[in-house]
Amino acid sequence: MTGIILAGGRNTRIGTDKAFLEINGVRLIDRTIAIFQGIFEEIIVVTNSPLSYLDQNVTIVTDVLENKGPLGGLYTGLFFTFSQYAFACACDMPFLDGSFIKYMIEHCTDSKDIVVPYSGDGLQPLHAIYSKKCLPAMLNHLKRDKLKIIDLYKGLKILTIKEDVIETFDKGRKMFLNINSHADLRHIFSA
Repeated sequence: MTGIILAGGRNTRIGTDKAFLEINGVRLIDRTIAIFQGIFEEIIVVTNSPLSYLDQNVTIVTDVLENKGPLGGLYTGLFFTFSQYAFACACDMPFLDGSFIKYMIEHCTDSKDIVVPYSGDGLQPLHAIYSKKCLPAMLNHLKRDKLKIIDLYKGLKILTIKEDVIETFDKGRKMFLNINSHADLRHIFSA
């Protein structure tokens, strides 16, 4: 299985590349890659600024189809992976839990196209496992500019990780938090 980090956002609300924000002296991208190195043999960063990631020991790719948002990044990561399955997450998630990612991997079977957590906020498509079998459906959605990842799920075989399981890994309910604004960043520091 491959680990995919989606780092291609425009960062319009925060005004800087979120992957390089520091929390407790550690850049988000460095923390995510360190977690991934303990789990995956192949790590792919999907970004529109590849030169910024040359210091990382990862595969760097840019969007196959430009300006298609997270679904386009997810498609790109899956397109380039050597594995049949890939765990994908956003670059701005400071509370990723390697143990929970491993739990998801252990429950991924050939009979499922997607393994996705379901928290109180709903499905978490940017913290999920995707099969390469999803590529045709993704491409179909991208060509029609249907860019909401959740819309892709219809017709695919989904395994949902329920809240009671998530709670055993994430009692503070922080695992799926991401940073979209300076207010989010302040909240992280005050938590």
